[in-house]
Amino acid sequence: MVVEIKNLVKRYKENLAVDNANFIIKEGEIFGLLGPNGAGKTTTINAIIGLTKVDSGEIRIFNKSMETSEGEIKKNIGVVPQEIAIFEDLTAIENITFFGKLYGLRDGILKSRVEEALNFTGLWDKRKELPSKYSGGMKRRLNIACAIVHQPKLIIMDEPTVGIDPQSRNHILQSVKELNKNGSTIIYTSHYMEEVEEICNYITIMDHGRVIANGTKDELKALIAFEEKVVIDLSSVNFTIVDNIKKVSGVKDCTVDGKQMKVISQKDSKNLSRIIDVISEGESEILSINVEKPTLEGVFLTLTGRSLRD
Repeated sequence: MVVEIKNLVKRYKENLAVDNANFIIKEGEIFGLLGPNGAGKTTTINAIIGLTKVDSGEIRIFNKSMETSEGEIKKNIGVVPQEIAIFEDLTAIENITFFGKLYGLRDGILKSRVEEALNFTGLWDKRKELPSKYSGGMKRRLNIACAIVHQPKLIIMDEPTVGIDPQSRNHILQSVKELNKNGSTIIYTSHYMEEVEEICNYITIMDHGRVIANGTKDELKALIAFEEKVVIDLSSVNFTIVDNIKKVSGVKDCTVDGKQMKVISQKDSKNLSRIIDVISEGESEILSINVEKPTLEGVFLTLTGRSLRD
């Protein structure tokens, strides 16, 4: 177990920011931590890295207590904060060297690790430039380089792709996968659900300070997979087709918008072939069929009643 959170509680006066949160993060996971603003994610992360003192509960990292082994634990954690934390008046190589020294790296090991971090983030050719000359995406990558120079076992990435171009976002997502492949466990928060879909293999959703769901992507999607939805584009639609589709076993509803038909059926109805037959019998041509699958976005909306960016 890399991280174990037990009955975590944190209050800010009358505001209960974290309400008896419990979850575990296993070694080798890319762990997605999701929740709308004010859900308690940032407070929980700050508690994990020792920036926030909690009111009650226990945090164990690498099977050690944060209360008794904070210094040893922090040596093996790398943090990529949402707000870029680099020095604008130092070059890229000077920035990474500074953070490497904070983690106790010296001499040849320090030099080697700095070079590795620059190469890993694709910044070696820009190592002698000031960050003021960097694009937003390059600054984000430098932020990551500073966080991984000491090769931490646990990397916490809080919104690492905010406000950057698609190319830089893709580079960072590939970097996350590579860091994980190289042995790092990663905690990842994002407002971009498609990122979480792509890279995270276990997800916890928080709302109002509480953990309201956790599991793999498939396990979370199964929570709302109580019906099946099919969208069909047709050459023409008539009421006979609609009425006959409503009579098909398992169909709960059939609606039409122009020449597009939406059919909602009970889960595991296995009636798509019969629906297609009814359309053919009605002398209409099918232009396209799209079977809509449950998404993480749908899970999030169902469980919290709001979008991730609210």
